[in-house]
Amino acid sequence: MTQPHDPLGALRGAVERRRFLVGVTGGIAAYKTCTLVSRLAQAGAEVTVIMTDAAARFVTPLTFQALSGRPVYTSAWEHVESHDPQHVALATRSDLAVVAPCTMDCLARLASGQTSDVVCLILSAIDRATTPVLLAPSMNAAMWAQPSTQRNMALLQGDGYRFIGPDEGWQACRTVGAGRMSEPEAILGAIADALKAPSRG
Repeated sequence: MTQPHDPLGALRGAVERRRFLVGVTGGIAAYKTCTLVSRLAQAGAEVTVIMTDAAARFVTPLTFQALSGRPVYTSAWEHVESHDPQHVALATRSDLAVVAPCTMDCLARLASGQTSDVVCLILSAIDRATTPVLLAPSMNAAMWAQPSTQRNMALLQGDGYRFIGPDEGWQACRTVGAGRMSEPEAILGAIADALKAPSRG
């Protein structure tokens, strides 16, 4: 008797029973993050989604709550699971964090150490020497090519953030170029690789 095919088998081996933070910022590519969250959850991972106000205009928090089976954080003032005002517990108990999409604005905020939205606030409490933080940029080609974006990316890489993408292709602004967010499958592969890699600590 043949065994049923398990398309998530390889991913399950990497992420099962691990804890993940998925940050979502305000870009149209947020719809792809639904697939990312769903695949992680189906593979046995615990996924907590954190969203900026702008992200919630593209995909509702309820969608991510249904896909992850867990509360979704959209504000630093929400205390769903603890009374920790800065959600440090969410950061310290995570095995990996990924921001997808990571907009030009989010890159700038992270590079300058701002914590005015819940995504940047929680990421600021992660020790990147022991916990990988992946950024999946998403913006149009002109925004990606801006010197400020490239400076911020270089600064963030030096600070220990890891990048997946961006890719080239058709963009929502009806142009073709660099800046398209990597597909969920590529991000899942990067997550699995990051978990295998030794920490810098």
